[in-house]
Amino acid sequence: MKILVIVTHPSFDQSRANRALINELSPYDNIDVHNLHDEYPDWNIDIEREQQLLTKYDRIVLQFPLFWYSTPPLLKKWLDDVLAYGWAYGTGGDNLKGKEFIVSTTAGGSEQDYRSSGSYEFTMNEFLRPLQVSVKYTDAIYLPEFVVYGTLKATDDQLSSEARKYVEHIRASADVLVENTKAS
Repeated sequence: MKILVIVTHPSFDQSRANRALINELSPYDNIDVHNLHDEYPDWNIDIEREQQLLTKYDRIVLQFPLFWYSTPPLLKKWLDDVLAYGWAYGTGGDNLKGKEFIVSTTAGGSEQDYRSSGSYEFTMNEFLRPLQVSVKYTDAIYLPEFVVYGTLKATDDQLSSEARKYVEHIRASADVLVENTKAS
């Protein structure tokens, strides 16, 4: 299975959590990393190039830090531009049909903060709902997300442990991911 990890972090070099996750991927030949901020510092997205890139992979991972309870703005622009009518949905828009998507995000707050009874009053699943619906709208398959909580206070050892879990998660079969979600 060929996996594309699309990283969107405006300060990736300063990120401990997202960098730890991405650095853990280097030994895997079937996983490619595509950093949107490196590719498009001017935000002028080459839509055709991005669409062609997506067609080459079986699984796409959207990797980003949660910014104000949403995606970073460049990822939102990428979604708006690249997942276009006639290409990703609508008449003739079946290029993502059957492809697998995983959302992987990092959050400074604790897992307890992301509960209906927590500080933010909503679950992470609720914050990620727009991405879930967008993926399903393209007839792609939304697989269970991977979330690293508490990144602001995490130690290097904790981030290394999460990075190993991240690699296992994005490389696991769809059946295993769904089954693991049901079990938890």
